[in-house]
Order: sequence, then structure tokens, then C-alpha cells
Amino acid sequence: MTALSANINTLHNEIQWFAEVAVARGAISFGQDATQPAIDTIQPPDVLQEVSVYANTIRQFQMGFEERFILALALIPHLRPEMLDMLFLKNPATDRVYTELGGQKATAHSGYLPTGETAVFLLAGNDLAKRVLLMELFDDQHFFYRHNILRLQSAPANEPRLSGLLTISSEYLALLTTGRAFRPEYSGSFPAKRITTSLNWKDLVVAEEILDELDEIRIWLQHGATLLNDWGFEGKVKPGFRVLFSGPPGTGKTLTASLLGKTVGMDVYRIDLSMVVSKYIGETEKNLAGIFDMAENKHWILFFDEADALFGKRTNTSDAHDRHANQEVSYLLQRIEDFPGLVILATNFKSNIDEAFARRFQLSVNFQKPDYEQRLRLWKNAFTPPCELSPDVQLDKLAYEYELTGAAIMNVLRYSSLCALERNSRLILPEDIVKGIRKEMQKEGKNVF
Repeated sequence: MTALSANINTLHNEIQWFAEVAVARGAISFGQDATQPAIDTIQPPDVLQEVSVYANTIRQFQMGFEERFILALALIPHLRPEMLDMLFLKNPATDRVYTELGGQKATAHSGYLPTGETAVFLLAGNDLAKRVLLMELFDDQHFFYRHNILRLQSAPANEPRLSGLLTISSEYLALLTTGRAFRPEYSGSFPAKRITTSLNWKDLVVAEEILDELDEIRIWLQHGATLLNDWGFEGKVKPGFRVLFSGPPGTGKTLTASLLGKTVGMDVYRIDLSMVVSKYIGETEKNLAGIFDMAENKHWILFFDEADALFGKRTNTSDAHDRHANQEVSYLLQRIEDFPGLVILATNFKSNIDEAFARRFQLSVNFQKPDYEQRLRLWKNAFTPPCELSPDVQLDKLAYEYELTGAAIMNVLRYSSLCALERNSRLILPEDIVKGIRKEMQKEGKNVF
């Protein structure tokens, strides 16, 4: 059985069970049916032997009757929205829908959108004590919230808390329906893009001391959970790992982040700070919250490139704008320190980062421009088959004369290879390489004769 078919089977059984409970609630509360047994006697399906992701999720969090019912309720608008049409039931005394059923109607969606009130009434009816107990399922300490499974949206000011919409997260909507992990797309609401690489560690040419520091990160990624949980470090140290990468462009900061993710099988998301930072008060914090909420319980590495956009040296709070900017930084620091995974902040200039911020990192890795030996390795790694080097090309001379980064050398490789293809040849000529170098040097304001 495929992951998809297994999930569909579990979903079908859970939805059928939900319908039985909902109909029973209607018979008890509106039909005054004294013969109807209590809803908690309608047992949910047995998922002990099922292999679906949905069943595994139920077992993982040890979900009880109420939690499984609420999870099904949050899923139904996406899967069987017509099943909730019965909740549009009108009270004949007031000619309006029953208040106790809660619910909202969306702008485009014509069906019924459940609220916290919907869930609590279907489970508890008018049992006040049970209603109060059920409200705990929407607290920020419940696994629904902590693991970003579902949550109760904030109600408008001065309105009952349970009037907020009951919504399932995009990640669990994907996981519990298709059986596959959710990977968000880059958008205004999620300004982060997953980055990958086809390269390997041998392609990263840096000093040995940098490789030793990077190995410390790898070790934490592989054993950090054991350190916290099995060795009793939880409560003694912050749960995550925070690293500062500094150094000129093209020296391997982004490649290193991608390689770390590739090594341990974790997705790496590069945060676009140009879309995160906003001039409007509260918007930057909102954008950051969206990223961290999405990443909170996933095995992701968060990579903030050009981090000095937010972590630059602070100025005196001479006006409201400065105070607000410092609030944004404080908020980001708090979220970074609370994040249980790896956060990498990258900057081209370490001196731009406030020292008070730099002290918050477990590790600071300073990438330098490659020296002669490293440049020679980069040149040799670059020109591999099917391209062929002209006998006139002297890689040792190129490495000695031109202080290029690894990224710049790859740009030279691309340019000279295109020149060869234009000639319908595989041979890389020295003049093609020199032209490519000239282009790279001009980017830095330098001239090559």
C-alpha cells in the first residue's frame, strides 16, 4: 500500500467516525433524543496496526477522543466540505443559525468554516465543566500548537476566544493527506527559499581550521538531540545552535550551509531579508514570526544571508524609528535563541555585526579569500572533462597572479566554456580565461591589462 492510499484509508475511517459523532450530537442537543447514547461511547477507529502517516501521527502524539475529533474537524473543510453544511441549521425561534454551533463563512468558499465554538459544542454540548476542559486543547502548551498541527486563530478584539477559526497548518494538511512532507513555496508570506547543491565537501576549498569548525556544527546536527534529551542538558543550555558566517562574497558561506543540510538530510532555507524587513511598525516581527512558526518543529536549517540588514550596529534611540528598529532586533534575537534547530547568520563584513549580538552565537566562522594553494586547487577542480585545457593554460600562474574567490573562478569557468561551445570546440583557450578574469576583476573595480 502506498503512502497516499494508506492515508486515504485512514482519512476515510476518521471522517466516517466524525460524522457519527456529529449526528449523535445533533440528535442529543436538537432532537432531544433520550435514547441516543453519549457521544464518547462512539469509539474512534483502531489505528494500532495501520501504517499510514495519519495513523502514525495519532500514535506519536497519543491522541485521545477529543483530539482526534478536532483534527478531523479541521481537515474536513479541505476534504469533504459538504459534510459541514448541516451546521448551517437555523434556530426557528430566532430565524438565524444556532449561536452554539459557531462557524464562519469565508469570502470565496461558500461552505461552513468551523471555529473553536463549533469543536467545543460538538464535543461537550451544554456541559459547562467539559467545555472549560476542552479549551485547554487550544492553549499554546498543547502539542497542537507547539508542533504547529492546528490552532485557534485570534478572535477580533473583545469577542469570545472560541469564535476564532479552527485551522490546520499547511504542513500537516499536506502530511495527513498525501503522506509527504510539506515544503512551502517562496512567497510574500514565506520569504524563504530552499537551497540545495550538487557539490560535495571536496569542492569546498577552505582552510583546515575552518573545516574543523564546520565539523563541530555537523556533530551538533547529528548528536544535539541526544545531548539535550539523553544527557540531561535540556534546561541547562539553549536548545538550538547559532552560528555566524562572515567573509567576502564567493568564499563559500552559502555552499557550506547547503553542504551541512545535504550531509545530515535536512532542508536549508535561505531567508530573504529584503522581504522580511518592513518600514511599517510590527510588520517585520510579523514576517519573522511566520518563518519561525513554520520552521519551529521541522528539521530545517535557517540561513539568514546579509544578516547585517537586521543585526548591524545599533544606534542611539533618538526617535521612535530607532526604538522600533531595536525592538525588531530584540524580537529576532529572542526567536533565534528559542529556535531548536540550526540558525546560520551570514555577513560579508563581521565588523558590521554588533558585538553584543555576536556573543549570542555558539560559533563564529570567518571565511577568508583563498590563498595561492587554495586557488590552485580551485582552478584544478574547475576545469574537468568534457572541457579540455589548451597546453598554453598555466593554472599555477593563474592562481599566483589573480586573487579570485571560488565563486569568481566558477564564473570564469562558465564564461570560457561558453566561448569554447560557441567555437564548436571543447578546448579552453588562455585568452578566454583572461577575458573571464577581466570581467570578474571589473566587478570589484579592478582593471586587468
